[in-house]
Amino acid sequence: MAHEFAVPTSSGLERDARRLHADHKGVRPGEIALGVVIGRTSEFFDFFVYAIASVLVFPQLVFPFVDRLTGVMLAFGLFSLAFVARPFGSAIFGAIDRRYGRGVKLTIALFLLGGSTATISFLPSYAAVGPLAIWALAACRIGQGLALAGAWDGMASLLALNAPEKKRGWYAMIPQLGAPFGFMLASGLFAYFVATLAPGDFLDWGWRYPFFAAFAINVVALFARLRIVATEEFGALFEARELRPVRIASLMRAEGGNVLIGAFAPLATFAMFHLVTVFPLSWVALHDDHQALTFLRIEVVGALFGVAGILASGWIADRITRQNQLALSALLIGAFSLLAPRLLDGGSVGQTAYVIVGFIILGLSFGQAAGAVSSGFSKRYRYTGAAVTSDLSWLIGAGFAPLTALALASLWGLPAIGLYLASGAVATLVALTIDRNRRRQTAPLP
Repeated sequence: MAHEFAVPTSSGLERDARRLHADHKGVRPGEIALGVVIGRTSEFFDFFVYAIASVLVFPQLVFPFVDRLTGVMLAFGLFSLAFVARPFGSAIFGAIDRRYGRGVKLTIALFLLGGSTATISFLPSYAAVGPLAIWALAACRIGQGLALAGAWDGMASLLALNAPEKKRGWYAMIPQLGAPFGFMLASGLFAYFVATLAPGDFLDWGWRYPFFAAFAINVVALFARLRIVATEEFGALFEARELRPVRIASLMRAEGGNVLIGAFAPLATFAMFHLVTVFPLSWVALHDDHQALTFLRIEVVGALFGVAGILASGWIADRITRQNQLALSALLIGAFSLLAPRLLDGGSVGQTAYVIVGFIILGLSFGQAAGAVSSGFSKRYRYTGAAVTSDLSWLIGAGFAPLTALALASLWGLPAIGLYLASGAVATLVALTIDRNRRRQTAPLP
């Protein structure tokens, strides 16, 4: 009788899906990698569509009652809400995962992510509904943040566990490719509509299409990821408690130190992330609105160099370790911080150099930002530990970065941006030093 009222889970659906792959001789790392890249591309597409609209659309549409600079800063304030919501999303969707299964959690999260992004495409203007437009945009942004946390599927951890021992760095960088791919897709769409539409038409309806496309992209990503989640290998790892979700309180009691170090170790990377993508677009658009289209095109090209940097990070990390690779990247970011203000203020040539050099360094750093510290989690806590660490590192390093950077540059000029980047590099080096000392102290004696 007790089983009569058992809570339904997705395990039955996942078992049925696994039967469809009964003749499939295992899931190879390459197939896992494809699912990871598709999933991450969809997430970053949603992320960057909102970020670009925060510069080109929302100041005029949602905040027309203030000057342009203040409007962009207010839009960046709403931008940060998703990062604040992510830790709460991990707690909520972690409970769904434990109770109903990973398939149910992932389906809800991706539909919430695509739905929140697509809903923004119907956002009314402030002129039409007043402050309700601001509240609606904020609600959608919070929905994006909650969903991004729930979209954590553990496939990056599965990929790491299935990677050859001497190629861990190479496989660790694969999920990170979703960022430049998502950025190129989002920037390309916006560049197309800015180039082909009159300014009035773009602000009226053209900007809405990239948001609406997000729902279709997320549906494709859902099926690509569920196919992997439903395989025997993924289920076996789950059942063996190697990728089992645990309560966040339990994680923090057992391995809270790893979480905190992991949150600060990529600080330079995530500060660089927005100072190469979102912030320079806002700075250029504020000073010359006609240059926004040209700069978007430059950033698409820069993202290609970012892909090359991410690929190179995997090759380098397998030779000098992922921790050393992240430390080397922090030093490069520190060096770039000395040049960044002059390049960004150097006209079209300087701005092009800023984007290309910045994306290369970002790729080298971002390629190993996730795996360098999360590899320190024990198998029992790796699934939840990697998710929570990602939430906190994005919140600390990236959540308020566009707002902070624009405020600093507006008050004290572009040299303040160099100091901001340099402080992130110092924080990363300190966190990695602490992590290295902790690992040395806990290493078993020979």
